Amino acid sequence: MQVTTIDQFDDAANALIVARKNLVLGAKTNTNLINLYASGLCTMFDVRDDKGARVTAWYELKGKARAGVKDERAEFVKAMQEGGFGTGTTDVYWQRVKEASGYVTAGNRVKGSLDVDAKTTSELLTILNRIFKAEEEGNSTCEKSSQCKGALMVIFEELGGDLDKIGT
Repeated sequence: MQVTTIDQFDDAANALIVARKNLVLGAKTNTNLINLYASGLCTMFDVRDDKGARVTAWYELKGKARAGVKDERAEFVKAMQEGGFGTGTTDVYWQRVKEASGYVTAGNRVKGSLDVDAKTTSELLTILNRIFKAEEEGNSTCEKSSQCKGALMVIFEELGGDLDKIGT
């Protein structure tokens, strides 16, 4: 509809306001629904001690202990597909449920601040591992690096690095 009169403008503006309010209400309801589902997953699958404290969250379960969560995930996917949602939307909602259950995504994890020496030590370990791997594979492009490897190992150890961690 093209707005051509003041009445049409007022109607369109009011419809837009109602749509915005409904979207906000739906988003709020959506968050509540996600939290309720997350709570249900925690109740059903979290491993708790005899005092009720969480020992292992449902999203951290491994092996046979994870079987129930796997089945529930399959049911969730099926229900979302039946609801007309695609794989991307389903995955996003599952991630939101995990976060509502306490899961911290990689981007939101607190990163320890490394001082310059600690960061240098970490990077030297990476460099040394790269050199060792290239040597093991017989890569001929690491000749100069191989010649410097001993000096790098001395520096790595001087900075507090553990030589036993190289290659692990």
